[in-house]
Amino acid sequence: MDNRQLEYFVAVAEELSFTRAAQRVFAVQSTVSAAIRALETELRTPLFERSTRAVALSPAGAALLPEAKAALAAFDRARATVEETTTGLRGSLRIGTLTRIGAIDLAALAGAFHERHPEVQLHLTASPEGSTGLAEDLRRSRLDLAFLGLPESDLTGLDADPILEMPFVALLPRRHALADRRDLELASLTDEPFVDTLRGFGNRLVVDRAYEAMGRPRRVTVEVPDLPSVPAYVAAGLGVAVIPQLNVKPGSNVVVVPLAGQPLTWKLYVATARGRRRSRPIEALLDLLPDYLNPDHGF
Repeated sequence: MDNRQLEYFVAVAEELSFTRAAQRVFAVQSTVSAAIRALETELRTPLFERSTRAVALSPAGAALLPEAKAALAAFDRARATVEETTTGLRGSLRIGTLTRIGAIDLAALAGAFHERHPEVQLHLTASPEGSTGLAEDLRRSRLDLAFLGLPESDLTGLDADPILEMPFVALLPRRHALADRRDLELASLTDEPFVDTLRGFGNRLVVDRAYEAMGRPRRVTVEVPDLPSVPAYVAAGLGVAVIPQLNVKPGSNVVVVPLAGQPLTWKLYVATARGRRRSRPIEALLDLLPDYLNPDHGF
């Protein structure tokens, strides 16, 4: 049994697919399959239950998975400790983020980290499923750290530290019949067409659930890839929006109206997978993070 076999085993166990596991570890599928067969032969028991349509962990595989993860983590810590004594911080850091977050100067943060730790390979990415996709990527070890915004109930399996909190507001076209109100109840917008981000984005989840709790699901007729794009579609008269507060440009054809009643809030977190020791590259990035935060900027 060697580390490469354990790495392949963990990838297949988390992806439940030999094809996706091979892509994750940058190997051809036949190599991954051969390594798993060799491991099963050595342990004298099947680790996966295979069919033409699905792959599932066997009881033995389920028992091995936490031990394999612990062994790989211990090996990585040992190797990193030795390497740091001669060459400084090494390894890799996979960061997930939302498409745009004005509250964090992520480019400057990544640049400062790279300047201090040039031997650490940085990889930054977003998810088409927004914060929901980033959270799942953390749970499946596709990411090491992510900046995401989800309701607390959706943070299962993550260690998440809040960075900022923002209130939701209503955005209305300037000529909308309700645009002169001091504040608005969510219920007053139920029959309106909405502009919002894609499904899976944390802000979308909060508002969808608020309307579902009222028993009056809303209609989202325009879906955009990021929050800063929302005001332009509202200004064009294509719908209203309820989103975390944005800095709307003066003179735009959009009116920002506070929400009345029970406040809705959106929180941004920096998160890692629960139960996994934070690596030295993660800790080094978190040490730098406070210098690159601008909570008043929002989006």
